[in-house]
Amino acid sequence: MHFCLTGQYTPQALNSMMDNPTTNRYEAAKKLIEAAGGKLISMYSTPADGPGVMVIFDVPDPGAAPAICGVVVASGALHNAKLIRLLTQDEVMHVRQKASQLRGAYKPPSK
Repeated sequence: MHFCLTGQYTPQALNSMMDNPTTNRYEAAKKLIEAAGGKLISMYSTPADGPGVMVIFDVPDPGAAPAICGVVVASGALHNAKLIRLLTQDEVMHVRQKASQLRGAYKPPSK
């Protein structure tokens, strides 16, 4: 299952990165995600709304994604974190097929 984690670095994290400008946040993220049985797909820095990060990753266990997010936030590295479940196009096709099957079971308030 694919997820996107975004957030802004805390002042504490920014100060640590300025003290050690060669710190490799990609490797830190990769190690955590792999420890959860997942794979880091991509990672980007985001300059808007304060220096931040966007990480896209794949994990087989849906419970691993909020655990990863919790570990990062609890460490003091990020704030304003958002975790979003991403759907592959195959998953979207399955959702559309399911919605088509269920459509007749729902009656809107106006009917």
